[in-house]
Amino acid sequence: MGVVALVMAGGKGTRMKLAEEKPLIKVCGKPVIEYVLAALKAAKKIDSIIVATSSCTPKTTKLMRQLGIQVIETPGKDYVSDMGYAVQTLKLGVFLAIAADLPLVKGEVLDAIVERYERCGKPALTVAVPLKTKSKLGMSIEYSFKVDDKDVVPVGINVIDGHKRYGDEWLDQDICLLNQAELAVNINTVQELKLAERLLSQHT
Repeated sequence: MGVVALVMAGGKGTRMKLAEEKPLIKVCGKPVIEYVLAALKAAKKIDSIIVATSSCTPKTTKLMRQLGIQVIETPGKDYVSDMGYAVQTLKLGVFLAIAADLPLVKGEVLDAIVERYERCGKPALTVAVPLKTKSKLGMSIEYSFKVDDKDVVPVGINVIDGHKRYGDEWLDQDICLLNQAELAVNINTVQELKLAERLLSQHT
């Protein structure tokens, strides 16, 4: 089953305290969103890519159009609302939503996540990593929840059936818990940017 990828790239990124739009923050000289796009293009389970931007990220919108990537401009209210807007406007069926600030994500991991969704039998799948994994890396943690008595943190990747009234109610969801540093690293602070660059340099 091939799915649509919806890259969420409309956030303000205020915690970075940088003038640059968050999706365009350079990691080892390349905008972070380009790492996400490369992973999606490498994933066999992804049929097409749409980037959700907003008035907060006009330069991102411009770059995506220059790269020939389909863009939908959302109201820029918040992550969940903008996702709901994109789902309803585009009439999306099953889609993979991914944050634009995951520079270490790889195509084969995204394929494994979609395969897990296909097996789970539920309308939504949330990907999480153990809180311990984030803490060991020195990552900031905004939100965590428990799965089988373990504290886990969502990574910003979900697979959702858009036809199941997404946005109106909580969907019955499965949790895909993956203990992978590549998924634990997103960029909200300058320290996390430095960590991402160090890890990327180790992988190249």
